[in-house]
Amino acid sequence: MNLQLGPKTVGAGSPCYVIAEAGANHNRDLDVARRLIDVAVRAGADAVKFQTYSGATMYSTKTPRFDYLGEMGAQPAHQLLEDISLPRDWQPILAAHCREQNIEFLSTPFDVQAVDELDALDVAAYKIASFELVDLPLIRYTASKGRPIVFSTGMATLTEIDEAVRAARDAGSGGLALLQCASLYPAPPSIMNLRTIPALEAAFGVPVGLSDHTRGIHVAPAAVALGARLVEKHFTLDRAMPGPDHPFAIEPDELRDLVANIRDIEAALGDGVKRGPSPEESQEMYAKARRSVVAASDIPSGTVITRDMLTVKRPGFGIPPKFIDALVGRVARCDIEFDDILVWEMV
Repeated sequence: MNLQLGPKTVGAGSPCYVIAEAGANHNRDLDVARRLIDVAVRAGADAVKFQTYSGATMYSTKTPRFDYLGEMGAQPAHQLLEDISLPRDWQPILAAHCREQNIEFLSTPFDVQAVDELDALDVAAYKIASFELVDLPLIRYTASKGRPIVFSTGMATLTEIDEAVRAARDAGSGGLALLQCASLYPAPPSIMNLRTIPALEAAFGVPVGLSDHTRGIHVAPAAVALGARLVEKHFTLDRAMPGPDHPFAIEPDELRDLVANIRDIEAALGDGVKRGPSPEESQEMYAKARRSVVAASDIPSGTVITRDMLTVKRPGFGIPPKFIDALVGRVARCDIEFDDILVWEMV
């Protein structure tokens, strides 16, 4: 069930693995790409991921234009992707920068050459994008390298996911994980369907997480609360930068807050066993903020106690309120003043 990504374990009982998705947000500027890595490190992400493709091998020249890209979509898809692609000779440089910063370098291969290039860099895993989930030949070739594969499952049916998983396993993949995903940029929360995360984990017996294209940082922590073992989120240095992926990406402070929120959610989930007060609660709140039986009037020594002489107030280090009726008819052993907190030695 668990998956090993470099030195870190992904799965039940392990912290959520956070992948900071740089994608094409380097804008073909090596300094920007390095700064993205630095941002991911400071945010506490486990990995930073780029994408390795060329427009010519990804899109036919006959591909219709994408409406969602607006003015950017006026350019043919193959040319647009070529113009924003990661220069492949940067990959060793970025991988080395990641090693220096103690963060995992990952990339999504979109062709066989990319698989070989990333294999030569000894990546901890391959990421297969949602759109490539149906490219079984590419999946088989990727799996033949024996490394783990993380699949995004945007738009995929259960049958298509099953076919990809079987192809990867049959070809010798070194382990698998799945990411629930909605393939819109940005994606509205209404189509995220986070409840599929535990369902996919039960169906395929692999760690399941979320590739999140929604705006903001609130959806991914909710996925962690539902059991997501991985989270992938696009980030940028500045949403105002030109390019198709910047507008829906999160900025450095948001990435830092996202990771912090995920860690808080993990800490808050606990183990599901309902217990009494925690050590932190019992230090003060348990004693001072709970309630106990308190004298509603002066009760002289020797007085037979009646119900109207008693009330319930804070703090809670006296007789518990559930015993208030058991005090009725007892005799005061000492003078009890108004608002005294009753203990058993007084009666």
